[in-house]
Amino acid sequence: MNNQTEIENYWKQFVKEKGISATNYSAWSFGDSKQMADELAELVVKGDKTATTSAYDLYEIGEKIPEVGEYNMILDGNHHPVCITQTKVAEIVPFNFVSAEHAYHEGEGDRTLSYWRKVHEDFFKREYADANKTFSEDIPCLCEVFKVVYK
Repeated sequence: MNNQTEIENYWKQFVKEKGISATNYSAWSFGDSKQMADELAELVVKGDKTATTSAYDLYEIGEKIPEVGEYNMILDGNHHPVCITQTKVAEIVPFNFVSAEHAYHEGEGDRTLSYWRKVHEDFFKREYADANKTFSEDIPCLCEVFKVVYK
């Protein structure tokens, strides 16, 4: 079975078991490496990671921006489904105003704001460089809070 078939079957099973009629979802993995995708997907499944942050400036024109109520299928580093989440909060916050509470809910490292800032600054600097842009501490971040609804 290829990954796309596996993803579609996972979604169909979720919809059937939950008795919902939703048809739209996004399937994606965290980070920029297989290892990061695996580690962060595991944190979501364990319940430690209930939030994520992306660089709002790096969304492509016409690319769908996360919205409250939508479903996301979280994939591991090999693009296999591990769970489905539902977005509960989606707000744009400058990088330097991301809260300690949000950092804690991201579930990474020691869950402190200082840890969050270090790893996210490193990550965003790479992402901005890849897009020929410059990172600064006031970049707009899309902060999401989600809940696992299926695993």
